[in-house]
Amino acid sequence: MAATKWSETAMLVLDMQKDFVSPDTGSPTVLPGAEGIVPTVIEAVSAARERGILVIWVVREHDPWGRDVEPFRRHLYSNGEGPAVKGRSGAELVEGLVIKDEDYKVVKTRFSAFFATNLHQLLQGCGIKNLVVIGIQTPNCVRQTVFDAVALDYHQVTVVADATTTAVPQVHLDNIRDMKSIGVATPTLREWLQL
Repeated sequence: MAATKWSETAMLVLDMQKDFVSPDTGSPTVLPGAEGIVPTVIEAVSAARERGILVIWVVREHDPWGRDVEPFRRHLYSNGEGPAVKGRSGAELVEGLVIKDEDYKVVKTRFSAFFATNLHQLLQGCGIKNLVVIGIQTPNCVRQTVFDAVALDYHQVTVVADATTTAVPQVHLDNIRDMKSIGVATPTLREWLQL
């Protein structure tokens, strides 16, 4: 039963990129405290691979002039510079995270991993019924992706609570509670590893 369950499960790793996680980039989009979840994310990805779970890296890659970003972010892009520009070091995954050949990468330009991407079609084509979501940040990309997954009728949606974060701990907890209230499982990594 567990092997079947895991073969029908995908892990979505959201926005674990240098310009969102690593303070040394100097990016205005770095999430304070995001570095703290990197070891947990690394462990979760490793466990997913061991279980035969499809790992999908969901990343932002933007036009250097910000023509594909939300209007409220466009001021961050000038002279061909800005956060998570495609092909630049800030768009790379943080140290310790690597996309392997058997993984898949989805590029998004909005909060939800499902919005204007091929993610749902990919998951359907792979027979995926269950999702495990990790990454940053809880009230934005994680929450929007999770709510869309629930609306798209994925059977079980799980957020590994300590493999996601936001700048304000109470905001993180409030969003975890909100997702739990719509049927999303919210275990810690240790709890998830016991399943």
